Amino acid sequence: MSRDPCIAVVDDDRDLRELLDRYLRGFGLRVRGFADGDSLLREVAAGLQMDAVVLDLMLPGSDGLQVCQRLRASSSVPVLMLTARGELVDRVLGLQLGADDYLVKPFEPRELVARLQALLRRAGSAGDAPAVAPGTSPRAARFGPWRLDFERRELAASDGPVPLGGGEYKLLRFLLERPGRVVSRDALLDAIHGRAAGPYDRAVDMLVSRLRARLGDSAQEPQLIKTVRGEGYFLAAQVEFER
Repeated sequence: MSRDPCIAVVDDDRDLRELLDRYLRGFGLRVRGFADGDSLLREVAAGLQMDAVVLDLMLPGSDGLQVCQRLRASSSVPVLMLTARGELVDRVLGLQLGADDYLVKPFEPRELVARLQALLRRAGSAGDAPAVAPGTSPRAARFGPWRLDFERRELAASDGPVPLGGGEYKLLRFLLERPGRVVSRDALLDAIHGRAAGPYDRAVDMLVSRLRARLGDSAQEPQLIKTVRGEGYFLAAQVEFER
């Protein structure tokens, strides 16, 4: 059985640590809180296993930039840096020293969750890993009556090619590489546009609707791209790759 991801939250604000502890647990994330970076580094040296770190920039003792630099000397764990300053120089330094993302205080906890989920996926979440092994570079994929040519970025059936927009192509290819696997809206938006979904973001749903129309898939009773309410979408077709 897979364990829930462990998130280290490093901030000297006890109220914020406790708030994030309660909030993140609601999304299936375990939390270890630290009041300063030196405490985190001691735990890491003792063997603490983490899946991501939320790291405040302004800390007593070693600041967030120093902690991030020392973490990067021995670990590739994703780091999301918090800063109250919002100054470009802090963000640039943080990214140069190995931070993967940053968030300016004050922030909405849901945005923090979305960014953490994106970092965890990029770090190799099994649920979003593609069915196609890296390096195999298939030329095309066949599914149902359709063929998607990856080199020409062309979708075709027996009656000829069907034009695809850039977002439609990325969405279809992402689903083809994960047939039968439910993919969240956050994962799709991250793959297509490189950003997390907001609470009212309908970009993925609109893109799915357009792609279904291209494929002649019924909006009321789709047979190819199916919806799992509250979770995401999956491709309900057998896929054969051409190499």
